[in-house]
Order: sequence, then C-alpha cells, then structure tokens
Amino acid sequence: MVEVGLGRVGLERHGEPVERIPTPQRLVDWLEVYGLAVDSCTTDQLQLARELRESIHAAATAAALGEALPAPAVQVINDRSVRGRAAAVLTPEGERRWRLGPDSRVEDALGVIAADAVSIIAGERDGRLALCASPSCGAAFFDASQSRTRRWCDMNICGNRQKKARLQARRRGNSDSAG
Repeated sequence: MVEVGLGRVGLERHGEPVERIPTPQRLVDWLEVYGLAVDSCTTDQLQLARELRESIHAAATAAALGEALPAPAVQVINDRSVRGRAAAVLTPEGERRWRLGPDSRVEDALGVIAADAVSIIAGERDGRLALCASPSCGAAFFDASQSRTRRWCDMNICGNRQKKARLQARRRGNSDSAG
C-alpha cells in the first residue's frame, strides 16, 4: 500500500521548501522501496509524479477539511489512475498488493499511487484523512490507527519536532522564572 507516500515525499508545506524527490533516480529509488520498481525515469516522468503528488495533496486536504474536491486535482488523479498498468494480487496473508509487470514504466507506478489515493479519498479504507498538526508541515495523511487520533503525518519527523519545540519552550520558561 502506497498511502504512506501521500505527504512525506513532497515539500514542507508551510515551512522551508524541501523537495524530497529532486531527481529522476530518487523517484526510481522511492518507488522501489514501496514495491513499485521501475528501470528508469525521465525528467518528464518526474514532473508527472510531482503533479500527481500535488494533486493528491490538494484533494486529500479538501477531503480532510470536508470541502469540495478541486476539479483540476481530481482530473490529474483520475488521468494517472486509468493510464497505469498494474495488477492487484492477493498475498498469502490475505492482503491486496499491487504488482507491476517486468517492463513497467513510471506511469504504471503512478497509476497505483493514484488508485490508492482514489480509494483513500473516497473513504473506502478503514481510517480517516487528517492534516499534520505541525505548523511547518500540514501534509495530508491517512490515519489508520485504532483510535484515529494521530496528529502528525510522521511521528519520527513532525511529531519529534513538535515535542522538541515544546520541551525547549518549557526549559526557556523555567530558566526565565528561575532568574
């Protein structure tokens, strides 16, 4: 499942811009980590991936806020979904996984990501869409935790930043009152 890629592969949403997929090879590497291995990627295909990422973010953000989905974002997601060539396969554990063929291209992997986004945004998965509570992020993420109360897109990044900031603020407050 590629839902983990909804927000974390992009830019810092409200803070300093950080492109996490700056080169075609980086996209190839990222896709391989999520079981969507492709042999190569062009700069045009990288641009398609970035456009899909931004469209997923726009649609998922609107869905998380209960707003109408932006038509241009929906169009990009749908276009990528129908153009991909991948097969859904069943694992021995009874889970669905996507499988790309041996001659698959980036567009096929983007089709999987778009199809997963459709499933999540449409509310077909057990969980909820939420927005990261970090002031420097705001990425949309899928919360499949039992309580559905996750606050951050990634505890190891945004969650730790927030906890560290609160700790530093408390320490500053204690040192100010001690003097």
